[in-house]
Parts: sequence; structure tokens; C-alpha cells
Amino acid sequence: MKKNAEKRNKLSIEVIGLLLGLIWLAPFYLMIVNAFKTKRQIFSGVLGLPESFIFDNFVQAFIDLEFLKSLFNSVLITGLSVAVIILFSSMAGYALARNKSKLSGIIFFVFVAAMLIPFQSVMIPLVSIFGQAEMLNAGGLVFMYLGFGCSLSIFLYHGAMTGVSKSMDEAAIIDGANRFQLFWYIIFPLLKPISVTVGILNTIWIWNDYLLPSLVLSESNATIPLKMFYFFGQYTKQWHLALAGLTIAILPVIIGYFFAQKQIINGVSEGAVK
Repeated sequence: MKKNAEKRNKLSIEVIGLLLGLIWLAPFYLMIVNAFKTKRQIFSGVLGLPESFIFDNFVQAFIDLEFLKSLFNSVLITGLSVAVIILFSSMAGYALARNKSKLSGIIFFVFVAAMLIPFQSVMIPLVSIFGQAEMLNAGGLVFMYLGFGCSLSIFLYHGAMTGVSKSMDEAAIIDGANRFQLFWYIIFPLLKPISVTVGILNTIWIWNDYLLPSLVLSESNATIPLKMFYFFGQYTKQWHLALAGLTIAILPVIIGYFFAQKQIINGVSEGAVK
């Protein structure tokens, strides 16, 4: 009886998982299938397969989306932003964790409290200040991402540092290492799991962000989410081209995850254990 009950429970979980998987995949099915149709075919039957697969939709969307340029902008901004967030947050987390004082405690509290401040509350003054400084460009956007992303990142690095023994610092200093060598050659490699976690969290956020680039970047320097906004505005009624453009836009994320899924899963799991 007990074995039968376990089998029924296992079967129920598998069925529920399958149904949830189908629900999750349904939007992707609708997007991809309708991207190969004409506009008339979409309105005559959204759920059905296309009568003939039309690849011209993707060619037209690729050209109008300026995909290579938008992809380059997204990769450049995301890569630089994540790199500087990891660089500064890891050093700040290490310094705040190792220096136990009232001042470091207050600074750490300020960083943690900053996570509670919504972006919309500082949006107008932020854009105004950066506009006066003539920094409404890609460089200014990276600087903004550093400010908004470092709070959570410092919190994670600070927590990870509790698992790194302070005796390692003392041993390295006795061996003649300075603070720079101590951090980069000994401490930072030990923080690799949490660095992967920080990188993943910030990459997902920055890559998919629309609001901040829309306030800072011009259409000529648009990232993929921002370019998709302009693209959908242009092709609001031509859903075959809009869906083809959306399919092209999500391909880099899917391909990137496919090749890095092992490192992503290991980084997140190890970072959680840490």
C-alpha cells in the first residue's frame, strides 16, 4: 500500500510538472509559430501551424531591427556593467566584512537600505543630474547600473566573506603579500561561486532592462529591449514582422544559456551554499 501511494504521488507530481511546463512553453509556441505566418494567416488561426513557413519575415525583421548593432550595444553595456559591478562590489564587500567598526556597519546598512529605494523615485533627478554632466550616453548608463546594482551585490559578497577564514589574510600578510595581492590572488578566487551568482543576477536584469536605457540612450545607440519598443511601435499591426523580430531578439539569451547552463547552475547552487 505504501509503495502504491508513493507511485501515485510521484505520478501526480510528474503530471503537474508536465502541465506547468506546457503552460510555460505556450507563449513561446505562439510566438515562434506565428512568426512564420503572414498577417492574414495569424488572424485566421493563431494556434495552428503555418500553411507554409515564411522566412522573409525574419529577414525583414533582422534588417529593420538593426539586430547586429543592437546586439553589440546590449553586449557592450551588459558586459561592462557586470564587470564593474563585480569589481567594485567584491572589493567593497571584502573591506566592509574585514573592518569591524561602527563606520563600516553604517556604510553596510546604507547599502542594504538602498535596495528598498524604488528607481522611479530617483528617476527624474538622476536623469537631470547626468544630463547636466553630459553623461546621457553608454558610459553614463554603465555608471548608473553600477550604482543600482552594487547594493545587492555588496550584500551577497559581504555574506560570502563570512565563510572565508580571517587566518588566510594573516598568513598571506606574514608571507609578504600586500592588501592588493591578498585580495586578488587569494580572496577573490575563493569568491568565484558568489561572483557567478552576482554576474547572473545582474546580467539578467541589465540585459532585459528597458526603462533606464529609454531615458539615457538615443535610438541610434539602442539596446535590444529598447529597439524592440521602437520596432513594435513601427509594426504594431504587422504582427508577423513583430513576432519575427521578438524571436530574433530572444535568441542570444537562449543560445547563451544553452552554452553556459552548467556554469550557471553550479554557480547559483554553490553561491547559495556559500
